[in-house]
Parts: sequence; structure tokens; C-alpha cells
Amino acid sequence: MKINNRFAIGCLVQWYEVEMIEEYINSVHDALNLIENKENVIVDMCFNMAQNLEKIDESQMKLQDIFQRFLKIRNDFMKYRIKSNITFYPSSVDQFNNDKLKPYTIADYRREFNEKYCTEVDVLMWGESDSLIPRQTFQVLDNLHTSVKEKTPKYVSFFSTCKMWDESWKVLEHPEFTNKPFIDIDTVDTKNWWSLRYNMNIDEMNSFNDKVEELDIQVVNQYKFNGCGLVISSDIVKSGVNIPKSAFFIHEDTAFMLQLQKLFGGEIPQYIIKNILLVHNRKHVKKRFYVKGENDVIEGDVSGGRLKHNWYKRASDMSHHNTYNMFNQSKIYTWKDVFDV
Repeated sequence: MKINNRFAIGCLVQWYEVEMIEEYINSVHDALNLIENKENVIVDMCFNMAQNLEKIDESQMKLQDIFQRFLKIRNDFMKYRIKSNITFYPSSVDQFNNDKLKPYTIADYRREFNEKYCTEVDVLMWGESDSLIPRQTFQVLDNLHTSVKEKTPKYVSFFSTCKMWDESWKVLEHPEFTNKPFIDIDTVDTKNWWSLRYNMNIDEMNSFNDKVEELDIQVVNQYKFNGCGLVISSDIVKSGVNIPKSAFFIHEDTAFMLQLQKLFGGEIPQYIIKNILLVHNRKHVKKRFYVKGENDVIEGDVSGGRLKHNWYKRASDMSHHNTYNMFNQSKIYTWKDVFDV
């Protein structure tokens, strides 16, 4: 199948995600395999090798070995002759251990990704290292954009997902998850496929999506999305909506949503592709490998290791404050405030 529109999908990969990232890449490759004109999709990735936040435990793995592993992953991917832009941060190998580097976060990457590609393509998509995108992704998004671009050229879209934190997220749930019991994220449940802590593989995702004979696309104006798999028509970014620099660490998806609400007042639709599942393995068992000081995390909660770092909660709280106080007279915190405490 040929697609009629142009797309860019972008993903920031942290060095400690080296054991996990190939699953995401394989899902992108599967999606590209279903379209003939692959040149209409730009695959952007940045591998962040900096250690100014997390440090590598060199008793487990040397940073140079991780770098070489990334190079092999990149080179293997580029053999498919896919239109790609795969970079490293910092760009120079001798800067990998430079503690004075400015932290480079998901907020920085996605802000730059939006700005860079909004004038090159029609539709932007935020990839994520712990996600699996449906192999139907570009076919579905191409049909959606073609059908709505004349009437609503500015829109956001989201594939369905698993059960999340509470009932307010139900609008995004895949139908086969909705009827399953809610399992609190603090409960260590890695066995049930609808659990937040379950790691779903590509074949399992396909088993849901390959059943679909007719798409169920729903429209809402009360936005509900997170950053994993968010689809944005480029006209939104060209109109001035982006992640503000005050969102310097996390909550960049919420900051983008609040900007969207403020600028357009709910007039921009969100299309939810209700019966196509995009997997977000938030608690992936390989999510934070080789990070110094994170060896004794709770079983089934590898991402909880980040709470062991003194800077993490300060950065999270300050970025949260900035996000929810963008439009009032309130101090904007920066990384300097995080580290000056």
C-alpha cells in the first residue's frame, strides 16, 4: 500500500535503555514494511549518552560497550534503507563523561522534534522507547489525515492503550481492556496481560489488532493523552503550540496539552483510534539497565529506581510546578534550581 501523506516519528533513547530499544525499533520496522513508499516516513531517534543525571555502573557495563551496542542497532536499522535521522547526544564521544553538559530530556527532544519536522511533514508522532507501535500505524494515520485534513487540518490523535491509573483514562482504553478489573499500579502484577506492569510483546499486540475489520474512530474535545504515541497534525505546531521551555524535565505531554487548550479553547478535535492498540510497557523489566545505585529496586518496578537519586524528586516537582503555573505570575524553575538545593 502507498501512503499519500508525509510522517515523522521521533524517539529519545537513554543509554540505560540499550537492552530494551530494539523492541520499539522492530515495531517501527514492521509498520514501515506494510507501506510501499517508505520515503514518506522519517524515523528520527536520538541516543542520549550523557551521564550528568544518571551514572553508569561500570562494574556491570562500560559506557563504550553501550555506545558500540547502539552503533550496531543503528547500523542494522539503516540497512533497511529507511529514511532516518539517528543522532547521538552529545555528538562527540569524548563528551560522554562531561558532567557540565546541559541535561537533555524527553521534553527537550520532543520540543526540537516538533519544531524541526512540522514544516517537513504533514503529521508528527511521538515514539517512546518502551512502546510498541501497531504495524497498521501509517496506514491508519494516512487514511485519517486524508479524510479530515480539509475540515480539521489541526488535530491530535491517539491509539488505544491499556488500563491506566484511574477511570478518567477509560476513554483511551482498548475495548478488550475495559472489561478487565483495574489493578492498582502499586500492585506487583506482571502476569495478567491487562496489568500496568505487564510487558506485552509484538505478537500479543498483533493478536488484538489483526482482529480489526473496521476502524472505530471516536472524537473528543476534552483532551486525554500522554506522550507515548501522541499524533499531532503539523499545522498545530506551525500555529504556535509546542512544549514550553519551562517544561524542562517531565510533564511535557501535559504542558503541550495545556498550551493546546489555551490557544484553541477546545476547538481542536482529538481522534481516538479506539480498536487499534498501541503498547506502552511503562514497567518494562529492561527499562533502566546498568544505572549506578539502582541494583536493589523492588521486583516488577524497575523505573522506581530513579527515586533513589536526590535530584529526581526535586526536578519532577519543579517541572510539575512549571507546567501547572504557565499562565500565572509564578516563578519558573530550572535545572540550576534543582542542583542548587
